Amino acid sequence: MPPSAYTRAKQPEQVRRALLDCAAAIAMDHGVAGVTVQAVAAAAGVTKGGLFHHFGSKQALIEGLFADLLARVDAEIDAAIESDSRPGGSFTRAYVNAVFTGKAFGFATPWAALSMVVVTDPPLRRLWNDWIKARLKRHRTTDGTPELHVVRLAADGAWLSYVTTGQTRMSAELRAVHDRLIAQTHRRA
Repeated sequence: MPPSAYTRAKQPEQVRRALLDCAAAIAMDHGVAGVTVQAVAAAAGVTKGGLFHHFGSKQALIEGLFADLLARVDAEIDAAIESDSRPGGSFTRAYVNAVFTGKAFGFATPWAALSMVVVTDPPLRRLWNDWIKARLKRHRTTDGTPELHVVRLAADGAWLSYVTTGQTRMSAELRAVHDRLIAQTHRRA
């Protein structure tokens, strides 16, 4: 039995989480255009007013979803860096793996639906730029070489190619690109 509105009111973080999860699922199934206030509220089992309590507008919901996805990417990348025995290039390896096979950032994620909007949406573009600048600053000592920058850009290009061609699984050719990019992170100058 779903919780009542009274119960949910006592658990605002659970309601917020449900709204973000439902928005992400809708974005995966229908693209960003499908992420409407009505669709997300209905999927989460709240009223539109309940959604607006957590997100003041549809744009705020999309920005909240984008920020949530970036936080998930961060956690995934940080975990990979922590388990990497070679500090040099560790951020770039984690980034490449996140792009190709990650749960938050990879090809078959809500990120694929949202990231295309970054190009035309200034607030989302600012969120992305702030995120990437902060990561590059934080990992400058281990991943600040131009060679590693090229690897990250190549991963972005491979990801864009994958998403825009509508592939549903990673091909052997794309797997080879992944492996080559990872190998390049071990050849730092």
